[in-house]
Amino acid sequence: MSKVIEGLRYSAEHEWVDSSSPVKVGISAVAADALGDVVYVDLPAVGDTVTAGETCGEVESTKSVSDLYAPVSGTIVEINQEAVDNPAILNEDPYGAGWLFTVEVTEEGELLSAAEYAEKNGGEL
Repeated sequence: MSKVIEGLRYSAEHEWVDSSSPVKVGISAVAADALGDVVYVDLPAVGDTVTAGETCGEVESTKSVSDLYAPVSGTIVEINQEAVDNPAILNEDPYGAGWLFTVEVTEEGELLSAAEYAEKNGGEL
């Protein structure tokens, strides 16, 4: 079973957000495990505006290409260049070094607690 981290909140599309300000966004271990080996990440640019529930990038693996959805609305403050340069980090450490970008939030989308997300997606707390 894939690990789900307490203290984070999750979108139905498998993105996580932390409680910092600006919020950090990444993909869950459930998503990373389902994708397989991640080989490419396309992220929004600093200064871009994202809208909760809408696509804002892509994650490509050896198996497939998946859209990346914004779990919150707001302005991109920072991207994780390490994830762009070394996409395998999403598989190795999806909740730590594999974060994707930070957002100055203007509105939250529908987010699940860790327990709710784990129950719906077969994850392990």
